[in-house]
Amino acid sequence: MRHLSAIILIVFLVILPSCKYFKGGGLFGRKADKAALLQVRQDSIRVADSIRKAQDELAAIENEKLASAKKAEEAQMAIDSKFRYNIIVGSFITHEYAIELEKVYRQNGYDPTILRMEGSRFELVSAEAYDNYGKAAERVKEFQESIELDAWLYMYIKK
Repeated sequence: MRHLSAIILIVFLVILPSCKYFKGGGLFGRKADKAALLQVRQDSIRVADSIRKAQDELAAIENEKLASAKKAEEAQMAIDSKFRYNIIVGSFITHEYAIELEKVYRQNGYDPTILRMEGSRFELVSAEAYDNYGKAAERVKEFQESIELDAWLYMYIKK
């Protein structure tokens, strides 16, 4: 039994030093492994750079959207400063009919006004008026859904 274990020990001592693993200097000792590790590092740097570049592009697009929205809002404010938006609930040629409808809306808690439509014989009964188009458009939809189906928006230039 001693001889068998001595023979096995000698065989291991002869075989192990000839193994490529030990000749190369270990797991990262070989030049091919070092090159592969360097390639992996470079690839990860490229991926990080690509991600950073994509994030920068998305940030630039978002900034352009914000700038565009701001310009549109400023343009709408410039337009709104020139116009008045009225929610029209009736239009009449006969002045008495316009007065009657005005009374009905006043009794219901509104502050209606009668407007003379330029270039026409019609008088318009306005239930509400706004300086902002967005608010006026939202409110006219509410009117059409719950108060007056035929309500519409009339815009005129402020004097």
